[in-house]
Amino acid sequence: MIDVNKQGEVWVFAEQESGKLSEVPLELLVKGRQLADALSVPLAGVLLGDGVAGLADTLIAHGAEKVYLAEHPLLGHYQAAGYARVLCDLVEQHKPQICIYGATPLGRDLAPTVASAMWCGLTADCTDLQIGDHTDPITKQQYEKLMLQIRPAFGGSVIATIVNFDRWPQMATVREGVMPLGAPQSGRKGQVIRFKADLDGATLPLELIETRRRAKKVNLKAARIIVSGGAGVGSRENFRLVWDLANSLGAAVGGSRAAVDLGYVDDDHQVGQTGTTVRPALYVACGISGAVQHRAGMAESAKILAINDDPEAPIFSVAHYGIVGDLNDVIPKMIKAIRGGAGVKGAAEVAKA
Repeated sequence: MIDVNKQGEVWVFAEQESGKLSEVPLELLVKGRQLADALSVPLAGVLLGDGVAGLADTLIAHGAEKVYLAEHPLLGHYQAAGYARVLCDLVEQHKPQICIYGATPLGRDLAPTVASAMWCGLTADCTDLQIGDHTDPITKQQYEKLMLQIRPAFGGSVIATIVNFDRWPQMATVREGVMPLGAPQSGRKGQVIRFKADLDGATLPLELIETRRRAKKVNLKAARIIVSGGAGVGSRENFRLVWDLANSLGAAVGGSRAAVDLGYVDDDHQVGQTGTTVRPALYVACGISGAVQHRAGMAESAKILAINDDPEAPIFSVAHYGIVGDLNDVIPKMIKAIRGGAGVKGAAEVAKA
């Protein structure tokens, strides 16, 4: 267990693959900056890999005041054993009070490995992090300036706030896309602190023979307009309507988990609690009932248009515009109106008529 260190830094694990940073740590640096400012402590990125020193400038441009850099040939490809060993050594030496990771496949593997080794708590899949005070309901002892780790529980029906007041560092993984990506500040200065990775002579449990990567078919986080379909679309063939509407709007195609599970659309397109969190200018939900898991991933869209034949569908509770009707009738009318020069709002009015 690491002693509680009220002056400890806020750390963001800078996930990278093949020398390329993912967007996740850059999103987390925005939140990390807020946490560090509330605690009046520095914000640092933790960068592990081989030949990745050049990425430190990107982390600094996105808000890090320090970058802890550990390079070693055994860190060239991610393995939990090697990464966790180096990260634990860093934590023991520098004693941060907060460590946050992306809730990615890598982060979900590394964070619990480190937390177990350090005997500290970990909250997974957070949707928000704040600094606040806590009073123990049993002992009545008060704790100031803890990290409040906020995440949905029980299928999203409850929002839980979790605190870790005695076993630090306070650790959390944060879902991809729930924090907005900040713009880099060119010319920003920061400190790069090299750390010797103690892996000489170490034997990792796996040998990497070959790596194959498939690029995602769609970048939902970058899309300004998304048209999504749910189980109510009815079939993979009928999902063509969703694609046609998206094409007419120049939009990306999304889908609910139910649509993905039914095989209507590939999982790269999934929006929701277990998919991608999005904030487009316009989100069109076609045949999506609006379960809390889906709403968690799209409720912050600037405008939401819902099309559903059930007037009681939960999706209408978050929609700015709603059309109650059969999407097989509504969508073709909207496409025709849009191709005729009508805007989305006008097309929706035409479809309602």
